[in-house]
Amino acid sequence: GDDSWLLIRTSGTEPIIRIYAESDEEGKVERIMEAGKELAFSI
Repeated sequence: GDDSWLLIRTSGTEPIIRIYAESDEEGKVERIMEAGKELAFSI
């Protein structure tokens, strides 16, 4: 199976959003991060 993941969280002390991703494939992690950024900034 696919063990890739994405985590989006706001900082509790700074006005920033942190985006974390992991995948076995480097290209896939870049796509996941880009999708995470789009999602975070659309809210």
